[in-house]
Amino acid sequence: MSSINQTIITGYKLKGVSDAPEFQVLIFLLILLIYLLGLGGNLSILILVCLDIHLHTPMYFFLSNLSIIDISSSTTALHKILGMFTPDNHLVSTSACMTQLYIFSTLAINELSILASMSFDRYVAICRPLYYHIIMSWRLCGLLASVSWGFGFIEIVPTLVFICRFTCYISKEIDHYFCDLLPIRDITCSDTSLLDLHILISGNMTIFILLLLTITSYVFIISSILRISSSAGRRKAFYTCSSHIMVVVMFYSSVILQYIVTVSGNNTGSNKIFSLLNTAVVPMLNPLIYSLKNKDVKSALHRKLNFFLTRS
Repeated sequence: MSSINQTIITGYKLKGVSDAPEFQVLIFLLILLIYLLGLGGNLSILILVCLDIHLHTPMYFFLSNLSIIDISSSTTALHKILGMFTPDNHLVSTSACMTQLYIFSTLAINELSILASMSFDRYVAICRPLYYHIIMSWRLCGLLASVSWGFGFIEIVPTLVFICRFTCYISKEIDHYFCDLLPIRDITCSDTSLLDLHILISGNMTIFILLLLTITSYVFIISSILRISSSAGRRKAFYTCSSHIMVVVMFYSSVILQYIVTVSGNNTGSNKIFSLLNTAVVPMLNPLIYSLKNKDVKSALHRKLNFFLTRS
């Protein structure tokens, strides 16, 4: 019982990705490379959408929101690990830790909501093409984006309140590379029943409802595509939404692996690996998927490159 602190602590110590000193440089370089690739890719998407008038459509409006979320979430989660060569950088104040937890969790909910909005956009484009510009007005797009961002900022507040009320800690060391929900919960000896109930009801219900909305959209999309008589038309329709499907599967898979599989197995090492997948690899792959599989993005990139080359 002597190791338990019954007072509110003023800070935490982040353990990092690995305890092995021989792997620290390799881990740093690998994560830095992935982060820079993701940052460059998402910034490129944002710049292209802003500069090219052909990309001023609802689909790329939501894609821009997704790029902003990816940049923000990876920066929020990885900024401490990229500076962990200095001993003091393992330390984080309670306020900074709670802020990081709040921002990262908010962005995760935002991404789920934006992906659901993008699936609705694809549903209208394929199932209601004649009414697309009427339904997907800029007013509706702005409303969907505002609701997605607003919901994310509000939904995580009760979770933060429960954590801030913890007064008993077994250790000040968080076995993770950033202030994530489950590692913080694991080091407290306060009663976590209300937090666990909130995660079970609110957290899982949020993920389930947003996933259900996304799946429902694609049930109608696939049903509509299968009714297209032309094989070329079916291929074109599938190609139109294939990038979004890949991003949805990839993001939900990383979330499930991070917060469901690792919880049931109680494996901290696996949790860190899946967290890196969610915070570093997925934000890097999203712009690659949209740029490599999207003719509009590739055409916009070629136009801008040709424009700058001819001017130089």
